[in-house]
Amino acid sequence: MGEITVSAQHLDHLLHDPAGTYGTPYQRAFAELAASHRGRPVAEIVPLLRAAADAALLGFTGTDLADQAEAISAGARYELRVRVAGC
Repeated sequence: MGEITVSAQHLDHLLHDPAGTYGTPYQRAFAELAASHRGRPVAEIVPLLRAAADAALLGFTGTDLADQAEAISAGARYELRVRVAGC
């Protein structure tokens, strides 16, 4: 399980918000990679996750991204604990 802290103002960068104006949230990018990259090497998935995290302005560590990539590769669930910081 991973953890990340996101400001309340930027929660839509992580999670889909139908009322939000932000582009593609990380949650959607992760789901798309999970659907398209199951069984692929972790080393192939990590840079794609890094690009999605950078685009969403999220500060995942290399370890976080490797853990997520392992879950995608194995087709396993990945739990992320999200802390929301005040405005």
